[in-house]
Amino acid sequence: MRVPYARRWLGLGALALAMLALGFDMTILNVALTTLSAELDASTSALQWIVDSYLLVFAALLLPAGLLGDRFGRKWLLLTGLGIFGAASLAGAFADGSGGVIVARLFMGLGAAIVTPLSMSMLPAIFPPAERTRAVAIWSAATALGLPLGPLLGGWLLEHFWWGSIFLINVPVVVIAGLAIALLLPETKDPAAPRVDGIGALLSMGGLVALVYGVIEAPVRGWGDPVVLTSFAGAVLLLTGFVLWERRAPEPMMDLRLFCEPAFVWPMLAAVAGTLVMAGVLFVLPQYLQAVQGNGVFGTGLRLIPMLLGLLAGGIVTDRVAPRAGHKPIIVTGLLVMAAGLGRGAFTEVGDSYTMICLWLVVLGLGCGLTLIPSMDALIAALPADQAGRGSGLVQTLRQTAGALGVAGLGSLLSAVYRDHVRTAGLPGEAADTARDSIGGAAAAADRLHDGGLLASAQDAYVQGMDAVLGACAVGALAVGALLWAFQPRRAPQDAGPASDDRESDHEHAAS
Repeated sequence: MRVPYARRWLGLGALALAMLALGFDMTILNVALTTLSAELDASTSALQWIVDSYLLVFAALLLPAGLLGDRFGRKWLLLTGLGIFGAASLAGAFADGSGGVIVARLFMGLGAAIVTPLSMSMLPAIFPPAERTRAVAIWSAATALGLPLGPLLGGWLLEHFWWGSIFLINVPVVVIAGLAIALLLPETKDPAAPRVDGIGALLSMGGLVALVYGVIEAPVRGWGDPVVLTSFAGAVLLLTGFVLWERRAPEPMMDLRLFCEPAFVWPMLAAVAGTLVMAGVLFVLPQYLQAVQGNGVFGTGLRLIPMLLGLLAGGIVTDRVAPRAGHKPIIVTGLLVMAAGLGRGAFTEVGDSYTMICLWLVVLGLGCGLTLIPSMDALIAALPADQAGRGSGLVQTLRQTAGALGVAGLGSLLSAVYRDHVRTAGLPGEAADTARDSIGGAAAAADRLHDGGLLASAQDAYVQGMDAVLGACAVGALAVGALLWAFQPRRAPQDAGPASDDRESDHEHAAS
């Protein structure tokens, strides 16, 4: 479908604005939990469900949302998702208790699950191949920018306004993005898309909910806890049943043949690796910048910006090089650059200057940009045109689930190393347990006991745990890079010509 040159780029800006709102909403609560606990008298369990309710619904509905968009219209359903997300944000802002906030977060997760795959599936519908890499870069950068922007924006809002402002900020963003999408972008759908498979949808949603719930509970309860093991066992059974059902279903909601296509499988592996690394770094680094280096919430958000600048640079390089070199060499280079940044980060010490941290963050961000952006471009190119919605739902489901699994696994590694190295001998029992639980607990115990030695030990232990996490990520990035170099097919370079021809045609059409 031909979309005039100016309209498609303005429409991309609207999609990027929507993804920016979803991105910072995922992390804005990180700085608001203490405030919510005090203002709403929320228990620890309630705070956990305020965070996790969003994730459970989000992970479960990504896949069916993409199929619904293919069948009933991607633009229409995208606007519906934005409306749900905005209305739920408004309700959350004025909720009078933790229960109301939890319900609002459930519906925010529903809206986000609809918007995320459909915003991605709109890209191949409105951009020709020669412009798609740049469009994917902008879309990916908007998503990534929201993650560190969340704590930064949340800290500023909580300093100047009431707690509901962290939800209310979504409303004008969603309204502007929705109006722009409604006016600028065309409706696209696949009339031959299969009907929604109720059994398949229930199996996939149940399996993903069980998997994500196990991932959420594992770091808290322990990986051997009966609840966690039962959750994982249920996830395996349900997801296995889903795959078997899809193989026999006359109209499957997921095309399993995609997993036999090297052009899909290897970029998917790279995209998962890049997502896992970013999720892991954004999990461990803010705590280092705050608890070890003593920065505030706003200052921590600012200090994460170099990674995003590197990611944007990676997008610019990809846009210039991909038409000539293809995706494979850029992705492999990105994984190697990412591994280099992570490798340097794995030697971080308590007293390192921010200048040194900034340097490896830029390298890491560059590697993430060179990995994620061409991977997403390659995945979009590998999806059949009639499966843009459900294929995008599958891609986002795998990425988000991998990110959740990665944070849980890396969090367990961080916790294990931290507990092995923090020195609590001679402390009262309760203080020792608090100090072993987290660096935040150790800082509180040290302040209460006026024990500078405990604080120094906790900071050193945390840095050793963070170094272990970054080192593990570096090894993983190297391994994935080697696999892609050996097995990913080399796609023919893109033809740069159609972009300029298309632009000229659009200008002629506009003039007439």
